[in-house]
Amino acid sequence: MKKISAVFDGLKFADSTLAYAVKLAESSKALLSGVFLESFLYNSYRLDDLIGSHGLSQVKMKHLLEKDKASRLKLAGIFEQACKKAQLSYSIHHDPSFSVPEVLRESIYSDLLLVCAGETFSPIPGQPPTHFIRELLAGTQCPVLIITAEYQDIEKVVLLYDGKPACVHAIKMFNYMMPWLRGKATEVVSVADSQDTAELPDEILVREFIACHYPAATYTLLIGYTEEELLTSLKNSSKNSLVVLGAYQRSGVSRWFKSSMADRLMKAIDAPLFIAHH
Repeated sequence: MKKISAVFDGLKFADSTLAYAVKLAESSKALLSGVFLESFLYNSYRLDDLIGSHGLSQVKMKHLLEKDKASRLKLAGIFEQACKKAQLSYSIHHDPSFSVPEVLRESIYSDLLLVCAGETFSPIPGQPPTHFIRELLAGTQCPVLIITAEYQDIEKVVLLYDGKPACVHAIKMFNYMMPWLRGKATEVVSVADSQDTAELPDEILVREFIACHYPAATYTLLIGYTEEELLTSLKNSSKNSLVVLGAYQRSGVSRWFKSSMADRLMKAIDAPLFIAHH
């Protein structure tokens, strides 16, 4: 049995996170852990909501804190009912501390983290990739599935390949976590700088490896500047697709998948991203 940890904001519940989490747990017969993050620095109210006729009101503060607690418990209840309906093994974690360190701690004991691209765990909205997502991806100890704001069935898998160990490791981890997607249309996408170098790195080896897991996979070799060609290609084919990336690290393991590449994909395409460290 695998363990999937789905990360939730108890004050701004992401329905798509629940939908993806239940689907993945059903498909892999996994333990689904709902991680509901809390922080004394993050509440639904503003500072001026605490001001009464005689200054800071302890009564108002108590009322608003209880309201937030009730909201978190209610949304955790929605998660629990969905798990029971789907007959899943599940657990619920309320982590009352700073959000990023708590999620990173959860990642040590998970096979996969699942989180919505727009999560901020802050009253201030943000556009993907948010500060929270950047910090999470830089330090996670397991693969992460960054999902879209709206659930969509996965009909195609795109494996980004540049010949480096990081991207091959990501494909291995993806195959381990989501073997039921082997029957979906699968495309291996690579980029060459010019026609003179227009070939897959380690072509014989990678085709042999891919054929073991995705025998019907097709191959696309793009020519040109890596980021531009990838973004153009994925924008045209990302509908109902899931994209597998090889790394997300501050130092950048590969010339493709430095943090800037993953960031640009999150901004440019509306598709789930499976991201794994090597």
